[in-house]
Amino acid sequence: MATVLCVVGPTASGKTKMGVALAQRFNGEVVSVDSMQLYRGMEVGTAAPTPEEMAGIPHHMVGIAAPTENWSVAKYVAEADKRVQDILARGKLPVLVGGTGLYLDSLVRGIDFAAGEQGGELRIKLQQRLAKEGAEALLNELRAIDPEAAAKLHLKDEKRIVRALEVYYETGRTITEHDAETKKQPPRYDALYIGLDFENRDDLRARIDQRVEQMVALGLLEEVNALLASDADRRATAWQAIGYKQFLAVADGKTSMEEAIEEVKLRSRQYAKRQLTWLRRNENIFWVRWEKEPNFPAGLQKATEYLLQNGLR
Repeated sequence: MATVLCVVGPTASGKTKMGVALAQRFNGEVVSVDSMQLYRGMEVGTAAPTPEEMAGIPHHMVGIAAPTENWSVAKYVAEADKRVQDILARGKLPVLVGGTGLYLDSLVRGIDFAAGEQGGELRIKLQQRLAKEGAEALLNELRAIDPEAAAKLHLKDEKRIVRALEVYYETGRTITEHDAETKKQPPRYDALYIGLDFENRDDLRARIDQRVEQMVALGLLEEVNALLASDADRRATAWQAIGYKQFLAVADGKTSMEEAIEEVKLRSRQYAKRQLTWLRRNENIFWVRWEKEPNFPAGLQKATEYLLQNGLR
């Protein structure tokens, strides 16, 4: 298996800077693993790397989609894997940097996603049935097809109910069968992981708050207004990103700037907690833990020593 380097951690932990430094050290190129940095015109609110931050290192999967597009994990993996393969073919190291855990795990494992897609004909029909017949009718239908999957779902899990039925009707196989086969597959890549976090959780919270205030100062509200002026569909996935949803309410006059800022800080801290919960399941992560402020030279040295010990050159 080809080797990839993954730089992970909660939001505002310094992944962008560490990813660039490690790409410089190990002749690599960065592939963003962030479900929202995909979208153009959202650089401020997603903390997308600036040209200065990229420091001459090529970055892939940043700003490649219009905000009106809806990207799934399957579409991300298909496109990102093309970039990874191209980087490897040129004799360089893919450095996967980002905090969207599902996207990263799926890319590293090379998950074969079942058929079906957002906006697909069958999914639209199932969604129409859901609106007309209700979730209970569709869940009962799933119980007859795939009782194991149905037992794990609640009536409120409407998207998953629709997805499970879609997989069966598209492929003739249940989603339970598909998931079981996927778990048996060996990973697509041999991944080395560098994780960034803070020793004291309060220091991470403070850094997240600083990041939000910086985004506001850099023009988050102006970015939201620009998206509105471009007639970006408010139902698009991009509007669900932390920051955009709250500042859309400011633009609509439904909340104050101060209230939105506090809400963004809260949601960002909650997101960081979910990220860390996801990452703790991975026993292969080598953690670099910051004190009150990140010490990047010391962190880079620790990460480099670990990677050299594990065969990266």
